[in-house]
Amino acid sequence: MISAQTFVRSAAERGYDFCSGVPCSLLTPLINHVISDDHLHYVPATSEGEAVALSAGAWLAGRQTVTMCQNSGLGNMVNPLTSLNRPFRIPTLLICTWRGEPGKPDEPQHELMGRITPGLLELLEIGHESFPAADDIVGATLDRAVRAAADRRTSALVMAAGSVTDMPLSAPHATAPLTGVVTDLRETFSGTTRFQALTSLLEWVPDEAAVLVSTGKGGRELYTLADRDQHFYQVGSMGCVSAVGLGVALNSPRPVVVLDGDGAALMKLGNMATIGAMQPGNLVHIVLDNAGHDSTGGQPTVSPGVDFAGIAAACGYRTAARCNTLDGFRNVLEGLTSWQGPHLVHLRIAPGSVSGLGRPTIGPHEVADRFRSWLAA
Repeated sequence: MISAQTFVRSAAERGYDFCSGVPCSLLTPLINHVISDDHLHYVPATSEGEAVALSAGAWLAGRQTVTMCQNSGLGNMVNPLTSLNRPFRIPTLLICTWRGEPGKPDEPQHELMGRITPGLLELLEIGHESFPAADDIVGATLDRAVRAAADRRTSALVMAAGSVTDMPLSAPHATAPLTGVVTDLRETFSGTTRFQALTSLLEWVPDEAAVLVSTGKGGRELYTLADRDQHFYQVGSMGCVSAVGLGVALNSPRPVVVLDGDGAALMKLGNMATIGAMQPGNLVHIVLDNAGHDSTGGQPTVSPGVDFAGIAAACGYRTAARCNTLDGFRNVLEGLTSWQGPHLVHLRIAPGSVSGLGRPTIGPHEVADRFRSWLAA
């Protein structure tokens, strides 16, 4: 058994300085210490998949990251671990508890995941070992994680019950952010296309701003219009782009623009609560809403009944706007000159895409490399 302080200080000495996760009773001593320790910037996530994406964004902004979860949350992590971290070669140190460890009594909901946890990590091709249970092996364990990160590989430490000595929570409870201001600029729907909206965005967005775009045709259209080092085309990991953008915004002084789709935003609405709680002043979150899953044939989403701007304002975004014309969209963007965000812009657009649309020819890991280098410049 080790102290949480021993592990956190050893991790900090090796460059780990950002952490996100979802609590587990086995993690309690460690996560309680991380929350109150200045060596690691901790961002609480609403889901384990969001935590992976937050850490990915922080890594892109130059941080070395730790992501913590209960092993039941591995199921929630599978998508971003395989379709974000793997293709973009974004590493994190995953600390995963072992509820339902065979031979140890636990709740029935942990039995199956407890039995398959090591095999699941192997199936995901994530190297793993036991969380250190003695002070004299903490350093060597973390050194192996550092080497994996240098090779752009995620590694995992599997934490059994009783690995860390008890520690109380000393951090204050979070306070609710103020409700943001909602502006409604909707007129008669004009049939604005995503391509038109992206063209207007590129005319407005500052040269120093990072632009992250969700999976699907939005990224392909942005790439067709202009391929720039500050563009991050997120393939896969649907719903995660706003969390990746938040991880970037919290760790970089640059303006950050996140381009989301309605289906993706709906998939991980909890990301908006985290954005509101963290209050990144440099973040603009744009939801391009065509009420459908465009990349898979236009199947409808439930977005016509969803007020994204109202949700964002209730979550603590400083401002939120509704618009359904190109002029309205441009007017909203021009009003964001102060960048005192977070801001949300909900633009209703027409379904469909430009004909003959190509795909980025640059590989995901190359996108990550140049984006990370651009952020650091």
